[in-house]
Order: sequence, then C-alpha cells, then structure tokens
Amino acid sequence: MGACLLATLPLEAVIGARAYRQPRRLLAAVAIPFVVFTAWDVVAIHRGHWWFSATYTTGWTLPGNLPVEEVAFFVAIPVCTVLTFEAVRRILREG
Repeated sequence: MGACLLATLPLEAVIGARAYRQPRRLLAAVAIPFVVFTAWDVVAIHRGHWWFSATYTTGWTLPGNLPVEEVAFFVAIPVCTVLTFEAVRRILREG
C-alpha cells in the first residue's frame, strides 16, 4: 500500500492528474467502495468468515473489530486508482 501511494501521489504534480481539483469525484470514488467493503468486512468478521492476523496488524481496531489497516486500505487504494486513471487520461489526451 505504501509503494502504491509513493508511486501515485506524485502524479498530481508531475503529470497534472487533477484528481484533487475534483474533490466531489474523488470523494465519491473513495466513499462508495469504503462503505461497501467496510460493511462487507464487518459482517464477515462477525460471522467468523474473515479474520486478520495479529502478526500483520497493529492491534488497533474500530467498531466491528475492523483493523485500522483495512480502513486505510479502503481509502488509499481508491485514491491511487483515481490518480492513475486521471494521469493516463491526461497522457492519452495530450498524446
């Protein structure tokens, strides 16, 4: 996740992805998967279908026994995706 962020966050400044200039679109791109997958994980954890290893998490959990790393993932990856998409879109338009 860190590598993904390191690779894509500069796309705004270097290529002019303009993802941050469209905060509503960025928020929608983050909020929709965040809500869906957070709910999905909480239900799966509650039913015992899904769990997280204490070895690979900080031990900090949110309501529903959801690790903070999972929540960070649900924010970071959509942001990386939008930045990549907007950068590719800009390159193809100018190419």
